[in-house]
Amino acid sequence: MTIPAVAMRRAGLRPGDELRIVEAGRGRVVLARRTDAIRRHAGALTGVYSKGYLEKLRNEWR
Repeated sequence: MTIPAVAMRRAGLRPGDELRIVEAGRGRVVLARRTDAIRRHAGALTGVYSKGYLEKLRNEWR
């Protein structure tokens, strides 16, 4: 499938983006950027734990 460059730019899509196809009624589909849950949440808890706390927990498991 070829998506016109103008449509890609307006949608904020870039070459290499992974898209998912969502059915939108008879004869219609919607393309949506596929999101990676790990990337979306990675780093979300930065600063929640004090320095060294997680390392201390990991050492308790050994």
